[in-house]
Order: sequence, then structure tokens, then C-alpha cells
Amino acid sequence: MKVLAAMSGGVDSAVAAARAAEAGHEVVGVHMALSKNRDQTRSGSRGCCTVEDASDARRAAEKIGIPYYVWDLSDDFHDLVVEDFLSEYAAGRTPNPCVRCNERIKFASLLERATVLGFDAVCTGHYASIRTDGPDGAPSLHRSRNMAKDQSYVLAVMGPDAVGRSLFPLGEYETKDEVRAEARTRGLGVSTKPDSYDICFVADGDTRGFLERHLGEAPGEVLDADGQVLGTHRGTHGFTIGQRKGLGIQQPAPDGAPRYVVDIDPSSRQVVIGAAELLSTRELRATDVISFEPLEAGRRVHAQIRAHGEATPARILEVPAAGAADGSLRVELSTPIRGVAPGQTLVLYDADRVLAAATLERRA
Repeated sequence: MKVLAAMSGGVDSAVAAARAAEAGHEVVGVHMALSKNRDQTRSGSRGCCTVEDASDARRAAEKIGIPYYVWDLSDDFHDLVVEDFLSEYAAGRTPNPCVRCNERIKFASLLERATVLGFDAVCTGHYASIRTDGPDGAPSLHRSRNMAKDQSYVLAVMGPDAVGRSLFPLGEYETKDEVRAEARTRGLGVSTKPDSYDICFVADGDTRGFLERHLGEAPGEVLDADGQVLGTHRGTHGFTIGQRKGLGIQQPAPDGAPRYVVDIDPSSRQVVIGAAELLSTRELRATDVISFEPLEAGRRVHAQIRAHGEATPARILEVPAAGAADGSLRVELSTPIRGVAPGQTLVLYDADRVLAAATLERRA
């Protein structure tokens, strides 16, 4: 099989490419240049896709013995991930840029180019597994055995077609140490390279500062749940549902309890704060549903709303009509969860198998 291996410059993608080549596939390595700033460098373990990463990926490809190319996807990344991130925050929503990058860059733009060039599949270093236990033996997406690194949540938006044309060789590893040990055995210099984290295009980790630089200031009021003005802010994009710190208020709650962001209204430039119990909900509503198999009301599932959050037992209440271009997915949770924000991704599981992904709307 002709395989395009996405090589980020890290240890995971290097080992994945090596395993694909060892399995007998005809492998070509490609590094996706996502930054418009060609001089961008890594800051500690923050960020990814920097000039150092491209060099690391090239050396790994040479060691593996596969051809290697750099593809400039910076325009796609800026338009489909960075601009989406900014517009979602401006609308009072809380996006996950890693979800969008996997959906629109790594398993849309990359797959599209790979298909045009005659590749059969794309290989990445994601921690997830692909099996053939879907309906009629179709490929299905499963959690990694390494639950601490599991990335099935951020991959769920890729959908079943992309899953059928993907390889995730690291899905059966139980620990990251095993991957690093294999990299050392193979003589890959990235075996000790630190993991990247945080938002790659916010390399200094200051998300609020990034938003302010790009969206500017739009002053407004901070209110309590009764409508009393408690303070002011410089822009609703500086807040997320469930936020506790940096609220810009001086006076404590009458009962002394902590207060959290419970609502954001960009149109009125108002941020509402309140007690923790106002954050709890047992019902989720989502749109833009991507299903790996047919869903039906009444089915018992597990629901997850954060990449590294816990999956909560739940029951499906409503599914979009068959063939409908839109419609809502409603889920009832067995126990309330806090901090549900519009724009987050909802992923449904049956045990460790992904059933569907959707985008959360405001709490039902």
C-alpha cells in the first residue's frame, strides 16, 4: 500500500512512519509547514510545526530511509484553524483548535492532496486504534490502549471515510515510554524530544493576550446572575464558561463562595458570573453531527466534552432525522457535569469505540 506519513518532527510520528515502512508499505514522509512565520522557533515544549520540527522530521525520514517533503499548508491552517479560533471566541464560544486542525488540515487538506497523488492512506502518530468492527465490518475508531495519551476525542471529527484511509500504528502501545524506547532502538534522534502542548499558534501560552491582539478591545460589563453590575472587562473573548480566575471583580459573593463565568453574550458585551451550581447540566444539545454508525434515541452511551476529560454515562434523547442536513443531537447525562460551553466538541462512545462527534450548542 502507498502511504503518506505525516511527520511533525516528534517522536510519535517518527515511530509511526518507521512502523509503516517496516510493515512493507511504500512510505513517503511529509512535514506540514503550518506557520506563516518561517523564523518561528520552539519555546521549550510549547507549540509545534516550527523550523526545528521540520529539521527533526527530515533527519528521522533519512534514518528510516524514506523520501521526505515539506508541504506549505500555512494558508489552509490560518484560514481553517486560526481564523475559526478567533471567530468562535468572538461569538462567545469555546473552540478546540486541535479538533479543527485534525478535521480540516490533517484529515481533509492532507488526505485530499494524498488522494490526488495516488496514496492509499495517511499514517500519523496519533494515539488511537482502527479496527473493523463497525457496521458490516467497516473500519471504526477506538481509544488507544494508552488512556493517558488517547486522542480518539480529537480525531472523532474526521468521520468514517477518513478513518478508512488512515493508519495509527501507535494505538496498541500502553505507555509513551514504550514509544521512546522503540525510537532509541531504531536510532531516531527524537527519542528524548519533549512533547508539544498548548495551542501551537500561541507559542507563549498567553491565549488571552493572543485574542486581545487579534480581536482588539470591546469593553463591557460583568454582571451577577441577578443583573447587578460588578465590574467591567476589555472583551468577552477573554472569558470562557466555567472560568473562575481573572474575572475583573473586587467584591466577593455575599456568601463568600467562589464565582464562575456562567454566560457570555458578545452582542451585549456582557459576562455573567454566578455560583458553581449554575454551571451544572444533565442535558447536552449539539449540531453538526458526524456519525460512525446509525444512532437511535434511547441508546446508552458515554459522552465526553473535553479532550482529557472523563466520559460520562448517558442516554441519547434525540437524533437528527435520517438524511437531514441539519438537526440536533440531544443527550441526557446520568450525573450532572459542569462548565459545558458552546463550541466544544461532544464525542459519544460505546465502550472504547467512537460512535459520533458533534458541536455543542448552549446548554439545553
